[in-house]
Amino acid sequence: MNFINKLFRKSRSKPNGIFCENLEKIIEFEPQSYAHYYRAFMHSSMQEKDENGSDLNYERLEFLGDSVLNTVISSYLFKHAPQGNEGYLTVMRSKIVSRKHLNLIGEELGLLKLLMRNIPDHQLGKNITGNIFEALIGAIYLDQGYLFSERFIQKCLIDKYVDLNELEKRVTSYKSLVIKWCQKNKHEFEFCTKVDNGCDEQQHFSVCFYIDDEVVSKARETSKKRAEEKAAKRAYYALQNEIKTKALNI
Repeated sequence: MNFINKLFRKSRSKPNGIFCENLEKIIEFEPQSYAHYYRAFMHSSMQEKDENGSDLNYERLEFLGDSVLNTVISSYLFKHAPQGNEGYLTVMRSKIVSRKHLNLIGEELGLLKLLMRNIPDHQLGKNITGNIFEALIGAIYLDQGYLFSERFIQKCLIDKYVDLNELEKRVTSYKSLVIKWCQKNKHEFEFCTKVDNGCDEQQHFSVCFYIDDEVVSKARETSKKRAEEKAAKRAYYALQNEIKTKALNI
């Protein structure tokens, strides 16, 4: 019998009073099956297996929760932005479900304190709270259905963070912004990125951003994507007298 089945011999049993008490404070209802939620907070470092021998952790629920979240937000935008075309709706949805938003919500809900893991916090990754938030949505969907999931997302995300007028002004990708500016104004540009571990245990990347063969900005991060985005953001502010959002037709 696998780990979760041992804990949940009955669907409404409460094998861990502290876990269930903290969980119910977050979701504000009593689950039909605590097993879904226990799995949502199981990190892969626990190395648990299900009855089929497959890895038992939050990652499958994260995938499901991501799909439910996107459906709920798409529906919200379809109703509340009737004049928006497909491109507008897609951009706005990406702003709403950004990792920054989801990580912030996960932190505010205190999800990390419920996470079962065998590694220290600094090894969990920068997006762990957002990942768990999506897994929790997946658990709610399996336990209570779509309408409960929709209400949870409305309360935790939409009511707190969705202001369409403000979101329209928010830049989500400085890299796209500076690339469009360079292309429109016929400037040559290049992101020169290389692995740069230095004295760090974790792999890092260094990037130099060139415009017309001149270095405009530099950055260093733990992923190539983040390093290039940081360099682009620095370039944007360094050139802010020339780069204007309106001129980019965004």
